[in-house]
Amino acid sequence: MQVPLIRLQCGANSYDWGKKGSDSAAARFAAATPSDGFTIQDDKPYAELWMGTHPSNPSKDLTTGRTLLDLVQDNQALLASSVASKYENKLPFLFKILSIGKALSIQAHPNKKLAEKLHARDPKNYPDDNHKPEMAIAITPFEGFCGFRPLAEISHFLENVPALRQLVGDDKAQSFIDTVKANPDDKTQNKKALQTVFGAVLSASEDDLAKATSSLVEAASSQGAEFAAGGVSSTSGSVLSELVTRLHGHFGSDYGLFVLFFLNFIKLSPGEALFLQADDIHAYVSGDIVECMASSDNVVRAGFTPKFKDVDTLVGMLTYNYAPIEEQKMEPVDYPYVTLNRAAYSSGSEAKLYDPPIEEFSVVRTVLRGNGSKATFDPLDGPSIIICTGGKGKISVGPTVKEIKEGYVYFVGATAECVLESEADGDEDEFVTFKAYCEVEETRNGA
Repeated sequence: MQVPLIRLQCGANSYDWGKKGSDSAAARFAAATPSDGFTIQDDKPYAELWMGTHPSNPSKDLTTGRTLLDLVQDNQALLASSVASKYENKLPFLFKILSIGKALSIQAHPNKKLAEKLHARDPKNYPDDNHKPEMAIAITPFEGFCGFRPLAEISHFLENVPALRQLVGDDKAQSFIDTVKANPDDKTQNKKALQTVFGAVLSASEDDLAKATSSLVEAASSQGAEFAAGGVSSTSGSVLSELVTRLHGHFGSDYGLFVLFFLNFIKLSPGEALFLQADDIHAYVSGDIVECMASSDNVVRAGFTPKFKDVDTLVGMLTYNYAPIEEQKMEPVDYPYVTLNRAAYSSGSEAKLYDPPIEEFSVVRTVLRGNGSKATFDPLDGPSIIICTGGKGKISVGPTVKEIKEGYVYFVGATAECVLESEADGDEDEFVTFKAYCEVEETRNGA
């Protein structure tokens, strides 16, 4: 019988936006597990580590070399019957580490219905038919754009940033400002007005973009007095000036330089998180994160990328929900199905649950401080994947006990009680793990 604790070998992807060499957490974590031909090259960008069964980069059993997809399809008890039947004998989530050296594309992920349509129409650029809601949890300080700003902020920038108004067009910019001012509570009308001005930016000609970019970069280099929002914007003028200068240095003349005036800019400290519904616009800018999503690789892009752009689809699919950035953050709660030993309690160790409003995944971040701190997790009626992002310790399922340290990844089968225990040289040392799991809701409630 398959022991329900399997150490995984996980593949790293090299994309241009990744951090280079050992600065990349994705690279360091990949290198922690032996792999034929993988050595970190100092000048190569390493963007992602994938953990799961997605065919684009499937994880493998380190001992046998078999893919995790093969293992769970041969032994559905590893998934639990409820999960196996609901998700066609596949792991319903894809777990990743992202190491971001420069901005990812301005993007959104399609909902299920749109994903099926896009995959049927263009399987090369949309490789599967699944939706892709996702959650990001910071490992290191993180920057990103997430969702549309409150409309008063966008109006302010359209009034006060000449290069932005120039690209949108005077008539469209003024129409948006007037609509929002006259009908602040009419969300349907305001979303249509937002779609119009946002679409105007992305459909501007290359010549108009080049002229507007030149004006925008010049304004940024003089500290961008017009970017200062006088208390209206959540992002200061100096921050926006620095972002324009930095992103122009990475991408040159790009529509994304103007999109940033429409989107919330967010900074996360380690442990802070965002949840992004399908059809929500976003772009990660810098930092290392744990990311969990429904098992899909569908991305609709429109800026900050040399890859395929699908502007019409992006403009048409977005929710155009607008809100302050605080509403995009996720607040973790204490995970209720874990028992900490005395050493863990006395050292201030914790297990925090990040539980988005979807069924495919939840994530638990466990921080065990000092030596001998132990967390015993109740069995789950579903599969989980655990990665260590700092420190070292032991992981055990039943009589099977294995070493776990930075970069080690394990699959834990359904119904297995899992125990994590720290091994530390000093009281300040932290053993940090993230566990992604899926459990069909009725099973926990006994319904």
